[in-house]
Amino acid sequence: MTRDLYYPPRWPEWQCKKPSEVGMSAEEIELAIDFSRQNETELPRDLEMWAILKMDEPFGELIGPVKERGDVTGLIMRHGYIVSEWGDTNRVDMTYSATKSYLSTTAGLAFDRGLIHSVHDRVADYVRDGGFDSPHNASITWHHLLNQTSDWQGTLWGKPDWGDRPEGEKSQWANRQLYEPGTHWKYNDVRVNRLALSLLRIWRRPLPQVLHEYIMDPIGASPAWEWHGYDNSWVTVDGQQVQSMTGGGHWGGGLWISARDHARFGLLCLRNGRWQDKQLLSEKWIAMARTPTGARDCPEENYSAAYGMPAECQTTYGYMNWMLNTNKRLLPSCPETSFFHAGNGANIIWVDQEHDLVVVIRWIRREMLDGFLARVLLALESA
Repeated sequence: MTRDLYYPPRWPEWQCKKPSEVGMSAEEIELAIDFSRQNETELPRDLEMWAILKMDEPFGELIGPVKERGDVTGLIMRHGYIVSEWGDTNRVDMTYSATKSYLSTTAGLAFDRGLIHSVHDRVADYVRDGGFDSPHNASITWHHLLNQTSDWQGTLWGKPDWGDRPEGEKSQWANRQLYEPGTHWKYNDVRVNRLALSLLRIWRRPLPQVLHEYIMDPIGASPAWEWHGYDNSWVTVDGQQVQSMTGGGHWGGGLWISARDHARFGLLCLRNGRWQDKQLLSEKWIAMARTPTGARDCPEENYSAAYGMPAECQTTYGYMNWMLNTNKRLLPSCPETSFFHAGNGANIIWVDQEHDLVVVIRWIRREMLDGFLARVLLALESA
């Protein structure tokens, strides 16, 4: 790429360009925006009430904070410049499981600094808090936790592993089948939160501090984002009480962030972990995060329940909600090399390196995501 790469200065500065200046059609972009507004999520504004109404799982009660959601909001960025934005892109909203990509980033930072020597190391060799003592849990690696194939067994913050999206007959929920770690994929927030606690153990400091120091501050993010744990997720680290974070908003909590800050993180991913003259995340880690699980057993119903669309998680799930478009399975209208970070709502950060695009879209119906992005890409073809 011969042109100089643009990086926005620190918040709130960010240079905008007209669509025509970056090879896009303003008319087609407006059609894409209209499409997003016409397909607003069916989630109510009161997300706490929605969470209460959806408590059909055992142990489904909220234990973390929840806030009201905003309007359909989006931002289109090309070559690093903002091309178009709609809604309140500075509004801080829940982002649900898009939090997981930020959580896995703290794992990447630990890997790059040697706190994790290999993702294929057993977590039990690093974390000795009783969570990996059982014969079943002892063989779990960081890799297993990161790609949702750990099958970790236990209870964390009052939530047993089997209580999240239970399968089969109700009478058998608590006596579920155990799978060898690495062989069975299951989207499970208890295990995601076990990863968060394990990372806290090795960092020995709050994960929001880690994220702020090594990622959010260097990319010039606003000071408005917040990362919440649960009311009962406090542990003692070096004699101090520290809150362990959550990997989403399933029981409340998670990362609360603006679309503009999401876009900065998306630009970091677009540039393979580099921001200006600094490599904040190693290219090796980015490649690992974009490697599909390869799990032998990956029931499609597990995936559909998590994302609202059928897919093969063996080929489309990387590390903690790095969603891959292998064989164009998730987004038929988009390049196979594109990827995205996903959360309920839907909350999406889509990255297309072929076209040097980053798109953030919030509170759109998930099944309409491909149609929306197809219209964004049409703006390139029509320019």
